[in-house]
Amino acid sequence: SITGETVELLEPYLDMEDYNLETAKKVCGNVAGLCSWTQAMAYFYGINKEVLPLKANLALQEGRLAAAQTELNNAQIQLDEKQMELDRVQAMYDSAMKEKQALLDDAEACRKKMNNATALIEGLGGEKIRWTASSKNFQNQITNLVGNVLLATGFLSYSGPFNQEYRNLLLQLWKKEMDNSKIPYSNDLNLTGMLVDNATVSEWNLQGLPNDDLSIQNGIIVTKASRYPLLIDPQGQGKIWIKNKEKNNGLQVNT
Repeated sequence: SITGETVELLEPYLDMEDYNLETAKKVCGNVAGLCSWTQAMAYFYGINKEVLPLKANLALQEGRLAAAQTELNNAQIQLDEKQMELDRVQAMYDSAMKEKQALLDDAEACRKKMNNATALIEGLGGEKIRWTASSKNFQNQITNLVGNVLLATGFLSYSGPFNQEYRNLLLQLWKKEMDNSKIPYSNDLNLTGMLVDNATVSEWNLQGLPNDDLSIQNGIIVTKASRYPLLIDPQGQGKIWIKNKEKNNGLQVNT
């Protein structure tokens, strides 16, 4: 309830030299406390006059601070929610990117397999004609196998003593009999190719056997026939061949 006007009325008294607690005690001890109290209240008014705006501003700023803090808390809550949502979206994004990379890897692997398969198919396409012909040839060989084996066994069993011309004549006679008996055989049958491979013939040639058809047929009869061979060998070629062929098998020769 102290006002500025009251303080102004008191100022003449407050400025007096003897308006103090010590002097008042000397004059009248009962009012000495009142003198001190009026001084304190005047001083309090001066201080409070400066403090009140500060207190009002403090209350205002505290209100603003509380509002800002509330807004900050709300913003922090929203930030936390958005961060959680961002984390979920980031996890979904990472999963989607991982799946995308896996699909890209699978697609690349499939593309490589497809390219390899295409190259293989294109490569095999050129073999189709040959395989078809080979399959047909194999089927013909199966059909003609009995007749071909019969001709081969006849050749091994009976052709040894004869020359090339008579051997061919025997072969033609046998084919005629087989035609009459309806036994299938290959018209282009090569007995030499059927009974021995080229690598063996080459080895025989290195061992001294001549490379003509008659000599190769004689070599087949010597190595394939069940009966021991008797060689009529005026030039000694067969003798040289047998020695070279059997020298690693401990062949003993009586000279």
